[in-house]
Amino acid sequence: MDSPYARRLEKIEAVLNAQLPEIPDRAWVTGNFPALPGAVPPELVKSLTLPGWDLIARGGKRWRPLLTTLVCESLGGDDGALALVPLVELPHNASLIHDDIEDNSDERRGKPAAHILYGTDTAINAGSFLYFLPLTCIEAWDAPPELKNGVYRLWGEHMRRLHLGQAMDISWHRDHASLPGLAEYDLMCRLKTGCLARFAAILGVYGAAAAGGIQTGEIETWAGTLGDAAEKLGVGFQILDDVKNLTTGIPGKKRGDDIVEGKKSLPVLLYLHGLGGAHKDAGEVVRRCFQAAAVSGVSAPEVEELIACLEASEALAEAGKRGLALIGEAREAFSGDLLKGLIDSIS
Repeated sequence: MDSPYARRLEKIEAVLNAQLPEIPDRAWVTGNFPALPGAVPPELVKSLTLPGWDLIARGGKRWRPLLTTLVCESLGGDDGALALVPLVELPHNASLIHDDIEDNSDERRGKPAAHILYGTDTAINAGSFLYFLPLTCIEAWDAPPELKNGVYRLWGEHMRRLHLGQAMDISWHRDHASLPGLAEYDLMCRLKTGCLARFAAILGVYGAAAAGGIQTGEIETWAGTLGDAAEKLGVGFQILDDVKNLTTGIPGKKRGDDIVEGKKSLPVLLYLHGLGGAHKDAGEVVRRCFQAAAVSGVSAPEVEELIACLEASEALAEAGKRGLALIGEAREAFSGDLLKGLIDSIS
């Protein structure tokens, strides 16, 4: 991330490290597990925290916590939302751990996936823990009870939406013959990816209210406007991510591994729905390539065959245009050069 964000990223990393340290000490254990009836060995605690800490330490764009802090600043709240950034970054990383297990991926951010390094059982448990761990930051947040209660409610709402979106995605890639509509795909993306972006923006609004930047009566209006825009941003980001997977490749992952997973991404759906005069047997082409890739991985020639079909039909180019259009719409709703610069940096 460019220098305008360096100071903010340092603060974000400090908050994340405090919430999920490399070596949990006694104070951390007591704070997160109060009134335990007996002592828990440090190595046992570390087995719960290490997979998540490892993944977060590998880096990441951190655009969701940056969005939270920048929204708060833009509304006059300064660092009022900084303490809340684990609520979006830790669940995001939890979803990556679980995604890799569900998709049988072997790499994440250039290193072996958590379930490969630590075992599937440990990775599932550690990933689930990351959804709940950041709730303690609400307790420590310097805000009135009504704002804390509002954030608790929103956390539950967005975590449920996240898992519903994942359920839709799983059901589609398990059934190679299924053909979701484009409206269904949009809903899945809004639930699976857009909801954390929406939550990030709304947390910034709540942080601004806690810091006195806006009145509590203004929360609903700002949360609606900026939350909607951030949801579009999240969907646009997901679409561009899927396009990159099938073109340049995503750093830390293998080009075309979405085909190995049987993922019904937007480029694939546009091809299946006949964009650009796609082959009349597009459904059979996709099923055959998915099945071959599931057996042989990204080295299967059918991976490049399907990518070539997506390129020839202009499905990849059209998906990229749609992703950029959503990000452009989102950009217009945010004010300030830093917020707009953040959006430009992830598109």
